[in-house]
Amino acid sequence: MKTMPAAIPTARLEARISIELHAMLKRASQAQGRTMTDFVIGAVQDAAQRAIEQSEVVRLSMADQECFSNALLSPPKATAALERAFARRSKLLRTE
Repeated sequence: MKTMPAAIPTARLEARISIELHAMLKRASQAQGRTMTDFVIGAVQDAAQRAIEQSEVVRLSMADQECFSNALLSPPKATAALERAFARRSKLLRTE
C-alpha cells in the first residue's frame, strides 16, 4: 500500500490592487501562458530573492576591496584595549 505524501503547508496572501495593475498582471501572465496566480507568485519570489541578496551581499569598490584584503593579510597589532577585551571574553566564557 502506497502512502500519500504529506501536504506542503501553505499560507494565504491577499492584496488590493488597482484595476490597471490587475489588467497588466493578467496580460503578462497570459503572454507567458501561466495563470495569474503562478505569474504573481513567481514575480514576488524573484523580487524577494533579489531583495535578500542585495541586503546580504557587500559590494566594495576596487580601492575598498584592496584595503579590506590588506587588513586581512596584514592585520594591525592588537592594542592594549583589544587584548583586555579578549581577556575579559575568555574569562566570561570559561566553563569550570
